[in-house]
Amino acid sequence: MTVITNPYFTEVVQGIEDELARDGYGLLLGDSHDDPERELGLLHDLHQRRVDGVILAPSGDARRAFRYVRQQSIPTVLVDRMANPELDQVGTQNLEPTALLVSHLADLGHRRIAIVAGLEGLATTTERLRGYRLGLRRSGLQFVPELAAAGDSMAEPARRAVAGLLGLANPPTALVVGNNYMTIGAMRALREAQLAIPDEVALVAFDDFEWADLFTPRLTTMAQPCREMGASAVRLLLSQLADPSRAPRSIRLAAEFMHRESCGCSSGSGG
Repeated sequence: MTVITNPYFTEVVQGIEDELARDGYGLLLGDSHDDPERELGLLHDLHQRRVDGVILAPSGDARRAFRYVRQQSIPTVLVDRMANPELDQVGTQNLEPTALLVSHLADLGHRRIAIVAGLEGLATTTERLRGYRLGLRRSGLQFVPELAAAGDSMAEPARRAVAGLLGLANPPTALVVGNNYMTIGAMRALREAQLAIPDEVALVAFDDFEWADLFTPRLTTMAQPCREMGASAVRLLLSQLADPSRAPRSIRLAAEFMHRESCGCSSGSGG
């Protein structure tokens, strides 16, 4: 697992723990901090503890981790980041939901739409960047490299990224932010620049979170089914334990468009 202080992953872990408890299993938790070395070390430690299986949110370069679980025949399920079809994996649809966020902004008249993307190498980052480009293409807009900024999946890098975007000679009028942590950083940058959301800069984000509809304006987001993702990962793992010879499965769960006001619409369609 990674970044267990992130409310998104906290919800995923809750789904894992609840489903495991129903089947009489316990949970050992480790945080790789998206560091491949630490990730490999955690897997080694868990293997030494003779765990029944592993649910892994892989780092951006998990090749050695994948090799290790295969060599050691450790039952493994990837969660959130669908990075290896040779293993069981479950995650949210990223391509079409991100394209929808971009298209929605374009439909509202925006032509300079920027993205604050997550940590390079993560499967979710790659997929959401592809969705961003797809949304631009569908809306008849060109991809402009300077409008794709790296927020590294964390608040402070995202704040700096948005500050850089706002400093462009022709800054964006709308932002698509790749996760909940980066949304906080983006909002800080907009506040520091004294720009009003959505009147001066529209804002939409991947990941809903508990207080998204408490901001003024309320945040338009793509909500991931976090607990269901965790529960699905457990069900895949238990299925694998019951039948180690079965073919790997990949499961994509639907994201939900939480249409509120930060996109610039006067009133959302729900939340």
